[in-house]
Amino acid sequence: MHGPTASGWLLVALCAATGAYCLLRLRSGVEEQRRTAGDEALMGFGMAAMAVPAAVYSPPQWAWPVYAAVFGAAALRALWVARTGRHHLHHLVGAAAMVYMAWVMAISPGAADGHAHGGSGLPAVTGALLLYFAGYVLLSGARLIPVPAAAGGPRPAGWGDRPELAQACRLSMGIAMVAMLLAL
Repeated sequence: MHGPTASGWLLVALCAATGAYCLLRLRSGVEEQRRTAGDEALMGFGMAAMAVPAAVYSPPQWAWPVYAAVFGAAALRALWVARTGRHHLHHLVGAAAMVYMAWVMAISPGAADGHAHGGSGLPAVTGALLLYFAGYVLLSGARLIPVPAAAGGPRPAGWGDRPELAQACRLSMGIAMVAMLLAL
């Protein structure tokens, strides 16, 4: 296996596993977990689909506008829901980044074979998104540093109710977004 193909498959596996865990969180008894799980599952599966190596599958040209439309709708939903919670602003930025990447893939010279070959997109937009997601990854990683648990505190019952796993999923999707933007 060549490097780009192997790293592409690792990215697909990471994003698909994250999306699958987010689907499990939809069944959580904790409302906060359920609120964001659907958006994050869509993002995970969408990123997995976009990361499939071009040597294996080259999406048809019409696929990129479909990606842009799906994530454009997700961005509008995140904008609407952001009235109630700050975390949805991150979903808005993530969905907008997916729209941007789909747009770049659709207009790039390498779009005929399904994937751009670098040098495409607007450097300022790509750079701003890279800075945002790199900062998000650093902040999310710092939030995962263990702190002493409060004695007698409630223990989550199931896998879908574990906030530290949800944070780890957000961290992995942030890392995947950085990788995808770097490959753009």
